[in-house]
Amino acid sequence: MSEIVVALLMAITVWGILIYNRLVRDKNRVLAAWSDIDVQLKRRYDLIPKLVDAVKQYANCERTTVEAITRLRVESERSASIGERGRLETDLSDGLHRLIAVTEDYPVLKANDNFLALQRDLTDVEKHIQYARRYYNGAVRNLNTRIDSFPDLLVANTCRFQPRDYFELGSPKASQPPELGA
Repeated sequence: MSEIVVALLMAITVWGILIYNRLVRDKNRVLAAWSDIDVQLKRRYDLIPKLVDAVKQYANCERTTVEAITRLRVESERSASIGERGRLETDLSDGLHRLIAVTEDYPVLKANDNFLALQRDLTDVEKHIQYARRYYNGAVRNLNTRIDSFPDLLVANTCRFQPRDYFELGSPKASQPPELGA
């Protein structure tokens, strides 16, 4: 009888260890995926001042758009909440779309090699942000499902694993890269 109890306790212990390790793996995937998003957002933050300066040199575009983009860039960099950051990134993407649209009225700017290179780089970064966001949200979905599913939730609750927030972009326009107007 005691052998059965010992075997049962060992099986429960091994089961708990396996579930714990899977939860840790999924949590680390979420952290790594967020790091990928963060890298891409920083690349975009580095491009924004260059793009704004290029536009200012050639176009007397609406000052409010340029100021809004600059303000949103700073706010988003400082935001700690993923939900708030998603909202700010949506507004920033919308602002970048407006800025690119304004530049369409300036043929000299559209023909400038530096501006075109910046625009291509920004489009590339926006695509990478989309890919990283999809991977992150998939990793969050897997972790959150595991945390909410029986029997994993027993270990998750005991070890205080917390569900993570998705990185949402509020508007469909914000999730698309700015159009290149060559």
